[in-house]
Amino acid sequence: MSNTICRVGCATGFSGDRADGAIPLVQTLIAKGGGVLVFETLAERTLALAQLELDRNPEAGYESQLHDLISPILADCLRHHIPIVGNFGAANPRAAAMCILEIARQQGLSEPRVAVVFGDKLETPEQRQALRERLGAALDEVDVVSANAYIGAHEIAEALSEGAQVVVTGRVADPSLVLGPALAQHGWRADDWAQLGCATIAGHLLECGAQVTGGYFAVPGLKDVPDLHAVGMPIVEILQDGSFTVSKAQNTGGYVNARTVKEQLLYEVHDPARYLTPDVVADFSQAYVEEVGQDEVAVHGVTGHARPDELKVNVCYRGGWLAEAEISYAGLQAEARARLAAEIVRCRIADLLPLRIDLIGALSILGDDAGRMLAREPDLQRRDVRLRVAAIHEEKSVAQRVPKEVTALYTCGPAGGGGVRTSLQPRLHMMSCTIPRALVRAGWYWMRGRE
Repeated sequence: MSNTICRVGCATGFSGDRADGAIPLVQTLIAKGGGVLVFETLAERTLALAQLELDRNPEAGYESQLHDLISPILADCLRHHIPIVGNFGAANPRAAAMCILEIARQQGLSEPRVAVVFGDKLETPEQRQALRERLGAALDEVDVVSANAYIGAHEIAEALSEGAQVVVTGRVADPSLVLGPALAQHGWRADDWAQLGCATIAGHLLECGAQVTGGYFAVPGLKDVPDLHAVGMPIVEILQDGSFTVSKAQNTGGYVNARTVKEQLLYEVHDPARYLTPDVVADFSQAYVEEVGQDEVAVHGVTGHARPDELKVNVCYRGGWLAEAEISYAGLQAEARARLAAEIVRCRIADLLPLRIDLIGALSILGDDAGRMLAREPDLQRRDVRLRVAAIHEEKSVAQRVPKEVTALYTCGPAGGGGVRTSLQPRLHMMSCTIPRALVRAGWYWMRGRE
C-alpha cells in the first residue's frame, strides 16, 4: 500500500451481490500500486438468518457465497499484498476463516495470515441484562435468534497493522470496514475525529457497492447509465488528512459522477450532522462534491465529533411464518379471473389469517395490505396478470393453508390458471436499542489451518 494514500475497493454491497465484481477491482488495485479489498455482505436480517443456519449446522452460519467470492482473487491478493477485509463471517466468523484457509490450501498457496474479529455477539448474562433493561418485558416474551452489537474499526486496524492478509468479521458497522484500513495505514489516533469522520463517510459511499457507480441510480430516459450489465465496483482513495475521492474499477460499466455520489451520500441517513457510528459521529452537513476527472469525484467538507458512549444493538427474534403463493392468468378477462381467484381464496381462509392480495401486472406495489384498492373495477383490456396471495401466522400449519388453497385453483378456480409457485419461510422480527460500550468486549485472534 502507498505511504500517502489508503486505497480501498468494495467488491460487494450485500449478501447475494455478484461474485465477479472483485476481479476487475483487484486488477485496478494492482495497477494503481495496491490497496485493500473489502466485502460488505451483512444486512440487519442477514445476520439473523445466518444464526438460524448456525443453529442447524455448527460449520455453517457465514456468507453462503464466500467460496465464490474469494476463490478467484485470493492468489492475486496474496501475491500483490492486497489485504482482504470482510464481514462475511456473519454468525460464524471462525468457520468463514477456516473456509478461506481451505481455499488457500486447495489452490496450493502458502497459508495466509487470517485474523478473526469477535465481540459483536451478545451472550453474557450482563449483556442480556442490559438488553432487558433497555427493551423491557418485550425481550422475555419473544424467541430470540440473535443479538449483535455494531462494533467498530479498531480491531480491524490492529489486525492489519500486525500483518493480517485477511480479516474476517461478524457485525461491524458497514463504514468501519473502510475506516479500519485507513486507521492502520495513516496511524490516526482514536480521537482524530475529523479524519475518522471523513473515512467513515468514504466507507458509507462504498458500503452498497455498485449503488454509487450507477447501479441503483439508473433510470432509463432520466438517468441513463452506460454498460450497466458490466457495472464496476467502487474505490475510495483516502489521504492522510482524511480527504478522499471516489472512483471505480477500470474497464467496467457504469460511472461515478456528482449525482451518483450525492444519492449514495444521502442514502439511509437521518441527520447528516450526526451520522452515528461506533467509531465517530460523522458530520457531512457541510459536504460538497467535485468532479475532478472521468469517473472520479472528490468529497469536501466532511468532519467528525466524539463517538457515542453506547453501541447500537439489533435483536432478531422468531416471528412466525410467511406464506406466499402465485398463479398466472392471461388472455380474455385476465384481471377479472385473477380477482375471482383471489375472492375464492379469501372466502375459504380469510377467517383464519389476514391475507395480502396483489395483482402483479395490474395492482401490486401500489396496493395495500387491507385490499382497499382492489375495490376498483377491473381493466377488461389487461391480458397478463399474476395473482399473489401472502400471509403471516405464528403457526406453520395455519400459514400452510395459503399455498394449499392457491395450488387448488388449478382445477377449483377460474379457467386458465397456471404456473403456480409457493413458498413457506420462517419470519424474523427485530428490535433495536443501545447498550453501554463498556459491556461489549471486542478483540481479534489469529486463525490457523487444521494440521
